[in-house]
Amino acid sequence: MLIRLVRMTFRPDALDAFMEVFDTSAPRIRAFPGCQHLILLQDPQYPGVLTTYSHWDDADALEAYRQSHLFRTTWALTKPLFAAPPQAFSHTVLRDADTIVATAKG
Repeated sequence: MLIRLVRMTFRPDALDAFMEVFDTSAPRIRAFPGCQHLILLQDPQYPGVLTTYSHWDDADALEAYRQSHLFRTTWALTKPLFAAPPQAFSHTVLRDADTIVATAKG
């Protein structure tokens, strides 16, 4: 599994517009092959800083989404709303709760 975090900083006047884009796109992204999970997080101190947190089957599934028409159209609507360049991070899971419990029990 691949976990993807994308931290985005929006102009104050653009936050509502992004929420509309996300609310429209999120169900389609969640239904995209290989997407297991997608949520939107907001920084409690900086309301214009939002982060998408998604789970993908693997890097190939994420790349297929990134090459899709859905991504291109969503990104085209989102990109002009930024106040700063977004930051994206991909991670693989080394330990999850089940692994930690199994290891602790020996």
